[in-house]
Amino acid sequence: MSGAKAAPFVPCDDAATDAALRGSLCAVERVPADPSGAAGTAGEIDLFVRKFPAEGASRGNVWLVAGGPGESGASFYGLIDTFRAAFPGFDLLLPDHRGTGFSTRMCPQEEAPGSPGGTALVNDEWGTCFARLKAAPAQARRFSQTNAAHDLKRLLERMPRHGKTYVYGVSYGTQLVLRTVALGATGIDGVVLDSLVPRQDDDKADLSRRSLVTDAVGRQVLAACDASPRCRRNMGEPAAAVYRRVLARAANDPQLLADVPGKNLKRFFGALLDVPGATGRIPYVIKELDEGKVAGLQALVAEAQQTMAQLGSFPQSPPSVPLVSLISGSENNLQPDRTAQAVREEEAGLLFASPLPGLLVNAAVPLYPRDALFARMPAQLPPILVIHGDRDAKTPLDAAERHVAALRETGPVQVYVAMGTGHFSLWWNGACTRATVRKFVLGPQDESRCFSVSSHD
Repeated sequence: MSGAKAAPFVPCDDAATDAALRGSLCAVERVPADPSGAAGTAGEIDLFVRKFPAEGASRGNVWLVAGGPGESGASFYGLIDTFRAAFPGFDLLLPDHRGTGFSTRMCPQEEAPGSPGGTALVNDEWGTCFARLKAAPAQARRFSQTNAAHDLKRLLERMPRHGKTYVYGVSYGTQLVLRTVALGATGIDGVVLDSLVPRQDDDKADLSRRSLVTDAVGRQVLAACDASPRCRRNMGEPAAAVYRRVLARAANDPQLLADVPGKNLKRFFGALLDVPGATGRIPYVIKELDEGKVAGLQALVAEAQQTMAQLGSFPQSPPSVPLVSLISGSENNLQPDRTAQAVREEEAGLLFASPLPGLLVNAAVPLYPRDALFARMPAQLPPILVIHGDRDAKTPLDAAERHVAALRETGPVQVYVAMGTGHFSLWWNGACTRATVRKFVLGPQDESRCFSVSSHD
């Protein structure tokens, strides 16, 4: 099917509704509902793709592959200027994975028209959706990671070529891109993997161990405070000791958590580790909480919300929870028999935590068996650049390094470590991270000073 023409791009109906969408073009591709054949179903589904044409003459295409799983291309709309700075002169193409955004969804209740929650499930839609999927497991399996990889391969091969073609993936998107390459996708001049996920068989860093990953990074932040004269003076004692005292107080005085989103300090601070600008504030907020003050906490919550707002809010922004459950449980959970009690006991001994391990227990959707592509390294790689924060609390650096070592057995891989940053390196908006990507796609630039400290092969 690679010779078939791509669906034409036309001006998007919503291009005038938000400044971030101005000038965008849209297309809907019809693709097989079950290209791998594993679900045993026929028919076709829709894939939505938004294009932001290059400003001026185009050097080629860059496909921006969102993470999640469950996120659509809308997670990038608010950062188009950042991507244009990293990939100057390229057309930017943002597909919505099957099951997300404006592509065909797992449940009709996720379709915006007529749904009170738009693309998000609300009220009794939750029960109706999950009951439907449990009654039709083949319907759920059509939304597998391998089928999504077939979709991306098809999009890449159908798009008319001009100039060069690059693929950028972040977080889960890096896994999806690598599976697409493993399927034999052709015509890719290079791949940028931002926040590279662990190998699927890495039993030190799969999703069931996310809280351990988050806790390790959180403790690094506290240790960095202890190593800083200013922060150490403010704390008056080791930061972890102050934090443990605050946690003990919160356990006995729920009112202390009144201003904490989710009423869980471990998870709140764990989530902040991947919000640009928030990490360094955590020890100071802990100290104020120890003194019974909440102004710093309130300010940090407000600032984090403002930072998150940079990503924008669009009708297809809410992640698909059914798809998150399906792919996370089927592909990236190496402890499928774990109990909720075991998760609670693990979290009790941590300082920072993630809700994800608990969400993996007793999956609400029928999971599918792993196929032959699970944990498989591509037989051949295009040139690859990995950009990664050294304080990534979702996709840990040491696991990324193990993954890189395996990838280098079949192709060239460069690595740039963005020091002091967390998940989704380009969102942290470092000039050197953008310059590193530009050098990868355009060749040497007059910015070599960015590569002397934190880049290594």
